[in-house]
Amino acid sequence: MKRTVFWVGILIVVFLFAPATVGAADKVRGVTDDEIVIGMTTPLTGPAALWGVTALAAKAWADHINDQGGIHGRKLKIILVDDGYNPARALANLQQMKNKVFVVAGLLGTAVLHTTRDFFAENKMPMVMGYGNTRIFADYPKDKLRYLFLTYPDYEDEADWIIKYAYRNLKGKKFAVFYQNDDYGKLGLVGVEKAVKDLPGTKLVASIPYEVTERSLSVHALKLKESGADTLYMLPTPTHAALIMKEMAKVGYKPTVMTSFPVGDPIMFKLAGKLWEGVYPAQVAHADLPFFDTKADQVIEILLKYNPKIKGMENLAIFGSISMMHLVEGLKRAGRDLTVDKLIAAMESIKDWKPEGMGSPVTYGPDRHHGLNGIRLSRAENGRIKPITGYIVFESYF
Repeated sequence: MKRTVFWVGILIVVFLFAPATVGAADKVRGVTDDEIVIGMTTPLTGPAALWGVTALAAKAWADHINDQGGIHGRKLKIILVDDGYNPARALANLQQMKNKVFVVAGLLGTAVLHTTRDFFAENKMPMVMGYGNTRIFADYPKDKLRYLFLTYPDYEDEADWIIKYAYRNLKGKKFAVFYQNDDYGKLGLVGVEKAVKDLPGTKLVASIPYEVTERSLSVHALKLKESGADTLYMLPTPTHAALIMKEMAKVGYKPTVMTSFPVGDPIMFKLAGKLWEGVYPAQVAHADLPFFDTKADQVIEILLKYNPKIKGMENLAIFGSISMMHLVEGLKRAGRDLTVDKLIAAMESIKDWKPEGMGSPVTYGPDRHHGLNGIRLSRAENGRIKPITGYIVFESYF
């Protein structure tokens, strides 16, 4: 009788504690015994659709990781949705997926980041690698900032450095800016204005904005020509970069053209043709360049295996795959017993790290979530983008 009571007691203890254990595991949103769910919202259609290849490449890298066995026995499940480069739509996408995903990766667009930045702290959800203006986080409260990890270059720093490079190396004196009329373009314009103030004998002779919905840019091109600028700095989408180059050609305007890094992909040769020859695009410092850097070529070979559609957009593909590499590194360091707090601590442990050996080293920490702020200048030559400087690293902002 005593033995029977003993075993009944054991069974009661097991019954009471087993549900609690299962419940604790279920509390980690987007994590199951065999999956980690990752959310991505990006422009797959609309004026910035070409930038959507960044998400396709990130997913391709996740597929590669899954074929290697995943992370601590779990596969990466990607929920990828289109936002058309529309901030309200991106926020709606995040709201729809918030109860399904553990983490968001590769959020794209300055306006999108600005609209969605509070979402992550409000929902205690990490976001690894946002592609947009970093300064919107510079004075962000630390308790909210802990969920965000970026290595995106600052548009103002980039523009300031590029204009000074043009002055010192390309005889630039009279500058014009063609820019998207949002924070992406406006911050670059501030950087140009800052540089011109520092450079004797230089002048900003024109600053011509465009709206992302515009397609007719003939008037913009004519204004640029009439400005007499010898050097043009551009902060557009790939579509608008090609359109303005074609319109400038029609009116016979041929300045030295330099661009922000979002249009630093060889796809521009397909969009703008020979007009892109000789353009000076910036590149991001946290990645290498395909066709010139061996490590980047090795990554591209893997990405093409999983998504052949990225062919011809290799720079953007590398850029996008980096977001998944950062997240994968954090997930590996976080261990099998995965929680949001453990992922954050794991990301903050990354020091002097190069994803797949590429780029300038990245460092995060409890007081540093802007892991790298830097660029590398390149030149468009014979259908390829050739690096012409080393990595230029600026101060991190948060």
